Amino acid sequence: MNRSMITATNSLSQLQKKLDIISNNIANSDTTGFKKKEATFTDLLVQQFNNQPDSNKETGRLTPTGIRIGVGSKVAKSDMVTAQGSLEQTDRSLDIAFTKENQYLKVLVQDNGKNDVQFTRDGALYVSPVGNNEMMLVNSDGNPILNENDQAITFNKDAQKYNIDQNGKLTITYANGQSTSVNLGVVSVQNPQVLEQAGNNLLKLPQNLNTNLTNVYTNLTGANRANISIEQGSLEKSNVDIGTEMTDLLKTERSYQLQTRAINIADQMMGLVNSMRQ
Repeated sequence: MNRSMITATNSLSQLQKKLDIISNNIANSDTTGFKKKEATFTDLLVQQFNNQPDSNKETGRLTPTGIRIGVGSKVAKSDMVTAQGSLEQTDRSLDIAFTKENQYLKVLVQDNGKNDVQFTRDGALYVSPVGNNEMMLVNSDGNPILNENDQAITFNKDAQKYNIDQNGKLTITYANGQSTSVNLGVVSVQNPQVLEQAGNNLLKLPQNLNTNLTNVYTNLTGANRANISIEQGSLEKSNVDIGTEMTDLLKTERSYQLQTRAINIADQMMGLVNSMRQ
């Protein structure tokens, strides 16, 4: 395989990764609280040939000396864009939207048979019966929403009214007029790029994390709860701009076509060389 084929093949595999990221963004454009990702590229190893041994003959040259031949490009990083999405008013008491970036609800998820605390911006909450005349606060997939002490939020089935204030305090009013309050579990993520997409609109910590959790997120408890900003009766829409994503998709497809064309031309050249040898 000649050098042009190697270069094009390397770039094709990386362009496919970008196409996957764009496709995922478009597919989740209507997902509540979804945060898009952006891929950035960097050059792979570049080899330089000094075809002019006499530097004196390059006097006055404005471009770099020698010939540089690359071997393609790669996705350098895939960053999650945490920009705030627009809010959609629903007037539903169990719908909430964060109005500050990087704040997330804590959700208890069964992951490979183990309980795992994961995070979400999806504020569409529901109640589910758990027996013993009790109800539990859950997300759309039935996973428990946690309180500030990482405990599932349960309450009597006679609950009739729910109020969630801007600092994440849930007040439940019962049929007899009595009420109870509990603080929703909320974290502020300082380093969102560490988190992995776990599916179902959830984010999780990677396995074998080699950094202190305090460098990744902070539990908003005690005095820090004053930093929480929640709007009841609204949902945050995704921050995906379909126009931008479609433009990036077309540009990436054109780059993909260019690389496949390079492979085709290299194949034709090799065919010509073989025919000349015969």
